[in-house]
Amino acid sequence: MEYKPYSPEWHRKRCLKEALDNYLNDYVDNDVILGDIFSILSERSERAYEEFSKLNQLESKLRR
Repeated sequence: MEYKPYSPEWHRKRCLKEALDNYLNDYVDNDVILGDIFSILSERSERAYEEFSKLNQLESKLRR
């Protein structure tokens, strides 16, 4: 997918490409690449859930 040069989408794609290029240039095994991606997604998900739980608790206290 092509994006307008220097747009936020273009920068995101460039950053992702550079990260993947680093893995591929270092001949990292595909399973390691996938493991790292899943690890990053899992960490992000856990942080989002913690924030959701904290906000949910606060909302619950405010309703009392």
